[in-house]
Amino acid sequence: MKSIGFVILTWNSEKCIGECLKSIFSLDCTALSGRVIVIDNSSADRTVEQIDKAITEYNGKSGFTCEVHKLDKNYGTTVSRNIGLKSLLDENVDYICILDSDTVVNTEALLILTKALETDHTIGIIGPRMKDKNSVYQHSGRNLPTLTEKLFKVLPIKSLREKGERMEGSIPNEGHGCVSVGYLMSACWMMRKELPAEIGLLDEKIFYAPEDVDYCIRCLKAGYSVQYCYDAEIYHEWQRLSRKKLFSKHNYEHIKGLAYLFRKHGYLFSTTKIEKIYEKSRK
Repeated sequence: MKSIGFVILTWNSEKCIGECLKSIFSLDCTALSGRVIVIDNSSADRTVEQIDKAITEYNGKSGFTCEVHKLDKNYGTTVSRNIGLKSLLDENVDYICILDSDTVVNTEALLILTKALETDHTIGIIGPRMKDKNSVYQHSGRNLPTLTEKLFKVLPIKSLREKGERMEGSIPNEGHGCVSVGYLMSACWMMRKELPAEIGLLDEKIFYAPEDVDYCIRCLKAGYSVQYCYDAEIYHEWQRLSRKKLFSKHNYEHIKGLAYLFRKHGYLFSTTKIEKIYEKSRK
């Protein structure tokens, strides 16, 4: 029996959170059990109602129990997720899964991810292959970003945008086993419970993004790999909030977060420094 603690962040997620929770509560209770911590960033829609409905429907019928934290405002991704992580540190779980509210998980994928962590202790974070309901796969495993790549991707010149996307280095959709990546989108991260105690919680100086890049860099600096697993597959209806509007708070926070990330880890145009730290820490 594997025990997993889920951390799920919601914000105006009424269209997806019910299905996400249903997928967790429907997991094979002979193989998986644990705790679900939902943190709601002061949703203005029926998100909390959908959460309460799912809990009531599956109460006593699942291997998972659920706890909801209803916040008084939108605290972003890091402060809110850290509430969930802190709640799980005292729980009797073996693994922690950070999960987006627009995902649908399954028993097979979660068992594959936990098995990888169980057998290879050099892995810090592992994530599955993700696709939407139209079977379009998402590039969730990438190279660490650089300033050059980010600039190319926003320039109004197609050839440069395409070059920026190539620099991003998304891994191929088809493959087998696990491959090392610079970072994983945090829509679905699986890690051992001990990792946050070792490398710390999410950096709360980042409001929205790129908290996923920062945490993966810290994982690499501690000598752990970040792995993308082809054999585990879940659904993710990617909302991509930062791309819905060019001038938005999400984009502003993303740009501010990138500036902070580059300053914090001391790089701009090359990730060689981080790669050397990783290799040194593995010896």
